[in-house]
Amino acid sequence: MEVVLDGTCWAVLRPLGIRRRHFAVSGGNLDELVLSEMQATSLSPLLNAIEENLLTPGVRDLISGKKEGHQAWQIALALLSRDQECRFDHVLEWRSSLSDSESPARGLNRTERLEALRALLNAIDPSEQTLRVDIAAMSESSRSQEQEIGHRAWEIRKLRKQLLEVLGVTDDELAQGALGVEILRRAAQERLAAETPSNSSGATPDIDSVRQAHESAQAEVARIQADIGKQEAVIPAIERAISAIKGEHPTLVYSLKEAENYPCPICEVPIDRVLASQCGLSHKVPDLEACKARLESGRKTLKDEQGRLESAQSLLKQLRPGLALAKQDAARKEQRYQNLLKLREQRDGTWYAARKAVDDVERLAALLEQQQSAEARLDRHQTDIEQARERIGALQNQNATAFSKLAQKFDPIIRRLVGPEASGEIRLTGNGLSLIVQMGGDRSTSAIDSLKVVAFDLATLCMSIEGDTRLPAFLLHDSPREADLGLALYHGLFHLVHELEGLGSAPLFQYIVTTTTPPPQAYAQAPWVAIQLRGSPASARLLKRDL
Repeated sequence: MEVVLDGTCWAVLRPLGIRRRHFAVSGGNLDELVLSEMQATSLSPLLNAIEENLLTPGVRDLISGKKEGHQAWQIALALLSRDQECRFDHVLEWRSSLSDSESPARGLNRTERLEALRALLNAIDPSEQTLRVDIAAMSESSRSQEQEIGHRAWEIRKLRKQLLEVLGVTDDELAQGALGVEILRRAAQERLAAETPSNSSGATPDIDSVRQAHESAQAEVARIQADIGKQEAVIPAIERAISAIKGEHPTLVYSLKEAENYPCPICEVPIDRVLASQCGLSHKVPDLEACKARLESGRKTLKDEQGRLESAQSLLKQLRPGLALAKQDAARKEQRYQNLLKLREQRDGTWYAARKAVDDVERLAALLEQQQSAEARLDRHQTDIEQARERIGALQNQNATAFSKLAQKFDPIIRRLVGPEASGEIRLTGNGLSLIVQMGGDRSTSAIDSLKVVAFDLATLCMSIEGDTRLPAFLLHDSPREADLGLALYHGLFHLVHELEGLGSAPLFQYIVTTTTPPPQAYAQAPWVAIQLRGSPASARLLKRDL
């Protein structure tokens, strides 16, 4: 397509398929561009030119969403070609949520759309926009400060209640503010002074000596228990040794008797040792002295082991009563030590509680000071916000000319379409933009609501014709059919636009209507009917083919 912008012809090529090349060339030739192998330019050059020359950078920067590429023009385009369903909703609804449109206008809230409309109508000053940003920032800061003040107030109430209970001060005795803090501070200092002597170091050596005595008693119990265990382990071993010695004693006695009456190795008849010593046949006789020595050694060992057993048993009898006494002594000293520990903990706890009360009073004083500063800061913010709103109101009054002109167009259009008894009004308040049609009272039906939006769009077009907006003198209405407006209003729309067309010698605007309801017979022909489309055959469709 070819687009003329400020007298310059742009050759624009937009293929239907995805991932194909887009071109927008100033002063280019469309036929040459189709056959060209030049690198794709995308549509950015044309959109930049539109925003620079038509919208102007100042208006572009006022429109919300300006940080993303070419959103200002896309938002303006949504205003100039609102979806059919949006006429039944609100004058600031331009793209239906049910559509698949990717227009950035869908992502704006109503306040942002109103600011965009005011920017396009030259009804907002950059300083007002700056003030609105400042107010939003200050309001957010004020909300944060209010939350902070609320949390701190809760903490102050809680801490104050705790101090009243700890220090024994009644609420009636306590004044508010710094005077009340001073009363609490004095009470906390007096309590700390009263508890400080109890925390002196005089009790420390006593508890240390008691602890040492307790540890010594425990060590004595452990020593006695170890000795008892040792003796209890030794006694069974001695008893086994005695049993073994006693088992060997008969053998030793028999060996001695046998040695004394040794039998003849030939005839096995006992012979006297004297004879045996002179007998030539008895050349190996038992050693009598050795047998006596073994028997004597066994008896001595038995006596020694019995002595050890008696000694161990006697010691064990002595240790067991000693263990009982040692345990009693250890338990007594442990109880004393634990009592002293509890006493010291109680004294320390009382002193630390008094010390904590002093610290809490100082923390309460700091919180009250912070609260006063925060409240003063919040009051200043609220004052600044009110002053900024007053300045915005003054700026809106200065910029009210645009909406006054718009209302001056809106009312005659309503009278022309509905009748002389009707009237139209545009109101811009702190709650937003509203359109009112009076016909014996404020009327609001589906047809009237749709008519309000159509009349508003035509009033905006009239201002664009006069050069009072930053919009082109262009308007597209999607299916303002008879079912929406009624046949009389529908035909009146065409008659009104035709009257506007005859006001100048040259075309002043471009108005496009897409509709399935035939226009009045006078306009159902060239040059007003640009194209007629049908579902079949394929040659009657938009691109004259079946896609």
